[in-house]
Amino acid sequence: MTGMSESTRTDPGTETGTATQTNPVGAGKRAVVITSSSRAAAGVYPDRSGPVIVERLRSWGFSTGQPIVVADGDEFGLTLRDVLATEPDVVVTTGGTGLTPTDVTPEQTMPLLDRLVPGIAEGMRAAGVAKGVPTAMLSRGLVGISGQCLVVNLPGSRGGVSDGLDVLEQVVEHVLQQLPGGDH
Repeated sequence: MTGMSESTRTDPGTETGTATQTNPVGAGKRAVVITSSSRAAAGVYPDRSGPVIVERLRSWGFSTGQPIVVADGDEFGLTLRDVLATEPDVVVTTGGTGLTPTDVTPEQTMPLLDRLVPGIAEGMRAAGVAKGVPTAMLSRGLVGISGQCLVVNLPGSRGGVSDGLDVLEQVVEHVLQQLPGGDH
């Protein structure tokens, strides 16, 4: 795995999927996943992308509960604010980054960020386009810092989530080292 010195294996016998690797990137770190989808929140269909994120974060060693599924719009923004108040190390959101009138995840996220990290978001879009998905450039997802927390908006599609996590995996360790003032 790029960005990690050793491979990570998740122990399925633990509730949070604690990594068994000696020093995984997320060891001792907490991540929260929020799915922004009015239809999934209403039970019209299951959350398909949140569990993908949880599985990957756990494989990187993060302590991560099940995704929090909320409706698009203000409910998402209020939930993100509440989650950030618990001071996680990483928050990854999925959904609400497109162009429909209800896709307002970036607008709800922006006021909660102290600084943007546009290169990661640009890299995620570019990775999708490079895989032959030109619509990846339509994602308006943001990546930024809120306090000491990295906040990442991913699209709602499983493919977009996978592509975004592939990019994030390459830099998340470095980000987590720098946030508390670590050296380059």
